[in-house]
Amino acid sequence: MTRDYVAKILNINGIVQGVGFRPFVYQLASKYEIKGKVANTSSGVVIHIEGTKDNIESFCRDLTEKSPPLSHITDTLIHPEPVKGFKDFSIAQSIGQAACSTLISPDVSVCDDCLTELFDSNDRRFQYPFINCTNCGPRYTIISDIPYDRPKTSMKHFKMCKMCRDEYDDPDNRRFHAQPNACEECGPHATLYDNSGKKLDTLNPVEKTAELLKQGYIIAIKGLGGFHLAVDAENDNAVSMLRKRKHREEKPLAIMSCDIEHIRKYAYVQPEEEELLKSFHRPIVILKKKEPNLISKEVSPRNRYFGAMLPYTPLHYLLLSHDFTALVMTSGNMSEEPICIDNEDAFKRLSEIADYFLVHNREIYLRSDDSIVKHTAGHTRFMRRSRGYIPVPVFLNKKVDQILACGGGLKSTVCLTKENNAFISQHIGDLENQATYEFFQLTIKHMKRILDINPRIVAYDLHPDYLSTIYALEQQDVEKVPVQHHHAHIVSCMAENRLDGPVIGLSFDGTGYGIDGSIWGGEILVVEDNEFRRAAHLSYVPMPGAVAAIKEPWRMAVSYLYDVFGKDFAGYNLPLFGQLDDSKVKFIVEMISKKVNSPLTSSLGRFFDGIAAIIGIRNTVFFEGQAAMELEMMSDEKTKGVYNFEWTSEETHRIFLQPIISGVVNDMEMGVSPSTISGKFHNTIIALFSELCEVIRKENGLNRVALSGGVFQNSIILSGLIKGLKQRGFQVITHSLVPTNDGGISLGQAIIAAAACKGWNKFKMS
Repeated sequence: MTRDYVAKILNINGIVQGVGFRPFVYQLASKYEIKGKVANTSSGVVIHIEGTKDNIESFCRDLTEKSPPLSHITDTLIHPEPVKGFKDFSIAQSIGQAACSTLISPDVSVCDDCLTELFDSNDRRFQYPFINCTNCGPRYTIISDIPYDRPKTSMKHFKMCKMCRDEYDDPDNRRFHAQPNACEECGPHATLYDNSGKKLDTLNPVEKTAELLKQGYIIAIKGLGGFHLAVDAENDNAVSMLRKRKHREEKPLAIMSCDIEHIRKYAYVQPEEEELLKSFHRPIVILKKKEPNLISKEVSPRNRYFGAMLPYTPLHYLLLSHDFTALVMTSGNMSEEPICIDNEDAFKRLSEIADYFLVHNREIYLRSDDSIVKHTAGHTRFMRRSRGYIPVPVFLNKKVDQILACGGGLKSTVCLTKENNAFISQHIGDLENQATYEFFQLTIKHMKRILDINPRIVAYDLHPDYLSTIYALEQQDVEKVPVQHHHAHIVSCMAENRLDGPVIGLSFDGTGYGIDGSIWGGEILVVEDNEFRRAAHLSYVPMPGAVAAIKEPWRMAVSYLYDVFGKDFAGYNLPLFGQLDDSKVKFIVEMISKKVNSPLTSSLGRFFDGIAAIIGIRNTVFFEGQAAMELEMMSDEKTKGVYNFEWTSEETHRIFLQPIISGVVNDMEMGVSPSTISGKFHNTIIALFSELCEVIRKENGLNRVALSGGVFQNSIILSGLIKGLKQRGFQVITHSLVPTNDGGISLGQAIIAAAACKGWNKFKMS
């Protein structure tokens, strides 16, 4: 042994379990004649290495530069070690530790190598629906605890056959230490049942499922993170029946096609969108429709876009190989409930919807809906961050305490923080029923366990009636931090951009509890991490019926018209009044004038709803944001006009709505088309807030603007404000890692709570 023969211990943190990292280390050690061992720990991976100084330097360089594509190294700590004289290099048993900081891989779509084997009639896994390897397959949804080893996954119930075990033990095999490794002989199996629970006698359940889909039946299909409800997307009757049974009247349905070429038959696919579709995350990507196309108009009515995705499991590929243009693959639930993950629960909850059930016997430990993204204004924008992306953290620019942030009431997520990592949960849904609330609680419990986080601080929304708030206030032995909704929106945008304040924050959405007890949502804030000042907002108007005004936008239309024109508003020639009984309108006016169940709101989302109803687009909605979305869809983007606007010169500027509403009503009276009015309205919002930001810059000396809130899912508003602000010399900060909607506020809550409790500055809202 020469003098330059040295030994070191490497502690690797990051996403290094379940991604082929140990086999990669083994092969790297063989390449450089390194002796020692590698093992998973609860903190990541530990590597003991012995070799020549030059070889160890080369090993360490390649370790970071050539690591597996699914891995992500966050920290590498290297310590010298006495030479112990290892005879070879081995993969050792996992080591449990008290402090856990490993990062878990998300669920990954089936890889090209496995797909080749899946359709190779000479391969022993030919048409096996659960084929996987180190580079693909289930991860987060099958883990019960860490370290990531088979006994701590739902694969613990399946003992590997000799051939699978040999692959698992062979360092040169693609399935070396692939925890979900299995085959037809020893692994999970798919079975087809009718909705009475009777098993169908078929040798090929997937092929039989394809036949039933072609006949127009609705099939509940167990996937990676839960059940889908599937129908042939070209079959009008099947799609209509699915909507009727699921009580999903008009909300767009996701579709899945076997490849990009099939998607191009019905949608335009830009290069950035193709990259997203083909990524191992496999999200639903929002794509512009082609007209005409083969897809049923029932899939995405009154919408310019489809939500499409490529297959991400072997079972999906087998199913779609049977000559479908596309399948509707919508969440396996009754609307507003969590998706089903358990076979028995699926039969109980979905038997009134599905005609047949294609199930399997690999347990799903934690449900995870499909992620939804849209490429707009030069970046990927999350509408839902879930399967394929979680539990990869948002990496922060500062260390924070162990904190639980409970999110809001709609599009709920939770966030747990630890050191420089913010772990945002998968999509939980709207916390409006017991089943979703139980899922919310289960998610917190599961994430705390697998991330080894024991929060001492709990952050929550100011709204006293949110179930997330009630949960937070029930927690014992923790410090509790209330966080204003729109403050959280802006700080979430700052956090994902690794940015400290101050910034001008434009926070636009439908609902958020204000510090004055009103419903905010059209806000310009001056924001630090843990403090904010309200710099401007839309004028308050009543929300007659409160929540009812969200579901019936005509109520907001009456409120805005009454605010501007008084009792004379009914004399205007608007389509709204031809569609409503006079008695209903009078009742709403009475509610407003007597201040009965009519909380005040400054919400821009509600303003969009009201305008949509005023110009005759929609009086009632079937899902949140529908009226505003259809107002966007109708907009003529070639329109150049702008309505008048103005604001007060007070310290907190109040934006008058009267000039805009008067302009809209005047255009309706003059016979201007709704598409032109929508275009002018969008232009007005963009111009108004671009100019008002200039005023606030002069007052505060701030040149950075952060955009956050559900209204920024509107591509016209997002792109227009980015352009308008940049033309005025602003640095514009937007979301690309977490949703701009309420699915992102848990991140902001956590950062605000961290700042408040660490005493970075005095926590205050003004």
